[in-house]
Amino acid sequence: MRTRFTEVFGVEHPIVQGGMMWVGRAELVAAVANSGALGFITALTQPTPEDLVKEIARCRDLTDKPFGVNLTILPSIAPPPYAEYRQAIVESGIKVVETAGSNPVDHLPHFKDAGVKVIHKCTSVRHAIKAERVGVDAVSIDGFECAGHPGEDDVPGLVLIPAATAQVRIPVIASGGIADARGLVAALALGAEGVNMGTRFMCTQESPVADEVKRQIVANSELDTKLIFRTLRNTARVASNAVSSEVVDIESRGGATFEDIRELVAGARGRKVFEDGDLDAGIWTAGQCQGLIDDVPTVGELVSRMVAEAESIIAGRLAGIAGAIR
Repeated sequence: MRTRFTEVFGVEHPIVQGGMMWVGRAELVAAVANSGALGFITALTQPTPEDLVKEIARCRDLTDKPFGVNLTILPSIAPPPYAEYRQAIVESGIKVVETAGSNPVDHLPHFKDAGVKVIHKCTSVRHAIKAERVGVDAVSIDGFECAGHPGEDDVPGLVLIPAATAQVRIPVIASGGIADARGLVAALALGAEGVNMGTRFMCTQESPVADEVKRQIVANSELDTKLIFRTLRNTARVASNAVSSEVVDIESRGGATFEDIRELVAGARGRKVFEDGDLDAGIWTAGQCQGLIDDVPTVGELVSRMVAEAESIIAGRLAGIAGAIR
């Protein structure tokens, strides 16, 4: 399945494993690369830029195929040393970066000078247009179904993807709510050049999260997520559990501030979920597509199955419908 995305980024399949905090580690990313898709190590999962360099080297020991690094840029009272992480990426010879969060404009000249291609994650058409204007090579569009931060417009992928592809000339990657071949084919039909999956890749054998988390994703339906931080205008979609339910309850009372929920949503607690398998230790991200997930395959099995089934849908059912119309 060749698209502009596969041609520009030098991969076999139009499938991306985006950056995920505590999840985008060498084992998963290498497995994605070996499957012919494009995976991203999550830079800020590594405690220091030096640790990121080691993680990149570890990934290279596991694959000789292309992979990238995610650098999520968020406003913070005590921000990470982004310039040092960026330099670690460049000096390690990484040629593809996924940026997310704030506008990546300050980082682009450094990446461009080093021959690094940049995919920027967006949650709206206006942000995609701006990302193209400042010089990124592709955009990943997150529909409202996605895990993590879907923005504040609440536009689902079925509308957001074609709205973006109608106005953006660079390749668009569809993200949010995609977990199988049907989502891949639908995204291509809507004008995207590929798909980005997080929750689906989190629920694979090579994913570094605890087995308890994977089993819960399989058990969950599309209804088993919560939207937190709505009152703070920083909406995040996370899995339903005791902690996310408590956060929603606190916000529903009105007048809540971040200080009222800070302890509940601490990142260290979410890390404990992924690493220890204690599903109520903290909040953890999951998308509505968990309702489409019913197994824990290897990454290779997942990607091969998606591509084969997508080709079958296109050449079989859709071709048959087109033939019947003619």
